[in-house]
Amino acid sequence: MIALELLAPAKNADFGIEAIKHGADAVYIGGPAFGARYGAGNEVAEIKRLCDFAHRFHAKVFVALNTILRDDELEDSRRLAWQLYEAGADALIIQDMGLLELDLPPIQLHASTQTDNRHPDKVKFLADVGFSQVVLARELSLDEIRRIADQSNVVLEYFVHGALCVAFSGQCFISHAHSGRSANRGECSQACRLPYTLTDEKGKVIAEDQHLLSMKDNNQSDNVLALARAGVSSFKIEGRLKDLSYVKNITAHYRKLLDDVIAQHPEFCRASSGRSRFTFDPLPEKTYNRGFTDYFAGGRQDDIGAFDSPAFVGEVMGEVSEVGANYFTVNAEMAFNNGDGVCFYDAHGDIVGLRINRADDQKLFPLEMPEALSVGTTLFRNHDQAFERALERESAERRVAISVSFGETADGFALTLSDEDGIAVTVDCPSTKEIAKHADRAPSALREQLGKFGNSMFSAESVELHLTQTWFLPTATINALRRAATEKLEGARSAAHRRPSRATPASHPAPYPQEELTYLGNVFNAKAREFYEKHGVKLIAEAYEANQEKGMVSLMITRHCLRYSFNLCPKEVKHLKPDPMTLLNGNEKLILKFDCKACEMHVIGKLKKGVKLNLGSIRSDPVQRID
Repeated sequence: MIALELLAPAKNADFGIEAIKHGADAVYIGGPAFGARYGAGNEVAEIKRLCDFAHRFHAKVFVALNTILRDDELEDSRRLAWQLYEAGADALIIQDMGLLELDLPPIQLHASTQTDNRHPDKVKFLADVGFSQVVLARELSLDEIRRIADQSNVVLEYFVHGALCVAFSGQCFISHAHSGRSANRGECSQACRLPYTLTDEKGKVIAEDQHLLSMKDNNQSDNVLALARAGVSSFKIEGRLKDLSYVKNITAHYRKLLDDVIAQHPEFCRASSGRSRFTFDPLPEKTYNRGFTDYFAGGRQDDIGAFDSPAFVGEVMGEVSEVGANYFTVNAEMAFNNGDGVCFYDAHGDIVGLRINRADDQKLFPLEMPEALSVGTTLFRNHDQAFERALERESAERRVAISVSFGETADGFALTLSDEDGIAVTVDCPSTKEIAKHADRAPSALREQLGKFGNSMFSAESVELHLTQTWFLPTATINALRRAATEKLEGARSAAHRRPSRATPASHPAPYPQEELTYLGNVFNAKAREFYEKHGVKLIAEAYEANQEKGMVSLMITRHCLRYSFNLCPKEVKHLKPDPMTLLNGNEKLILKFDCKACEMHVIGKLKKGVKLNLGSIRSDPVQRID
């Protein structure tokens, strides 16, 4: 059977623990340095705490060590890798190939999506050099995933939910070019979310002041089974910077979807132990999103962009039917709550938000009446107070199923707990044996008491008694025996967790698919250069962050195409040519060039004068040295 892994984001250890409670088979988290999400770093001790919790459910913890590294950072990164391994981490997610030339611990390696994994030969190469799991490009279609899976036996990981970068990951340099904040070093300035004006080759305005590089959010809810059949076995949720309600809601949503697939298709199975029960109904539309798209999973399609706004507008509630002095009424089928956040677009296309002080059915009293609100305005809700309150409380529990067996020994009794993974423990209870006074009620009372596992991680599926007589045992004795067995089984489960082994590289250096690497190869240190030379690359340029590319180059490479978005695609309209276009944002000018053969758009620009790499951006805490 093929294990389907639900991989959830963890901003910190507490978020990771909640993700596991809500059904994650694995979580990914940033360490104290070198993670590609600045502001999402964690001390090694916190990662150990997360690992200790996760491993009780045989869930895994992956740590992102996925920035490109300077030469003077390599030794610190090596030390950190060992610290993370000793803390219990199950895998490292990396981008910089220089790490493979270091003395790393025997920990599994995953290739970050920033290594630009969209071709079968590239993924096969990564498998050949020792990667066990590869995070695929978000832009891949089901057919492309299938072709990659057919040519490699590596585990394929695919983003199924969350924010979408418009550029191929690892191939976006606009942030560094304009601000010195490198996306490859974890500090993207998100130029893709800015408003732009689009003009054609003659200067004609095609679109004005729209967020033309901003994508809707990824949502593959309808494609889970298709992705599994195409070869994806790790389903990744984006969002190491998202809030806790997002992590709970979206993790629970995909847990239910994957469980449905597994229940109906016996070729698939769970990747960890236990079952999660929720106190709420997961609803992705309730949580921050820019609208949803399944992007290119089924091929190129219209309406993948969030051009109107990069903000969370929320779910459509209805139209305003009446506006009073301090209230307004909405024709809505769903109920409003006191404290809801709602918004609407004004006449200029800007979003106006307001908080509802009191909701009287469809009659809403905001804290302050907006002047721009009028009858006929479409109202959205982007904060459902009741839903958020439900997620602020304990909203899930995860239990491992066990069978309980209670029997006699020569000098007393013994309690055996056996879990769903076949792990069993026995605790003896030396005791004198006394016949129960109420023989008719004693067995059922004993079963009930033995089956109470309270706030532990276990749930009794069956309780069996193997007794020659109906014996009396004090409740305190039963409880103490059950607690001792529970602790012993928790310890046995943690001890039984086996971290995945490091893949063995091919005996001879596998040839890299290209003999030349431009700045797009992100080679930023001597060890990375050594790696590529060893694998047959003859010409190696320095990474863009080295500031050697002075002229106009591709700052973004995207599958999103603005010619297609505005019905100007030469493949669709035969008389058109793929002439360059221009994006304008204030004084910023970017040239768009179109590679119609590859069906890609290149955003061309240059390094601003005076821009230098922000050298301190990737470290949130100093890496402790290991003596």
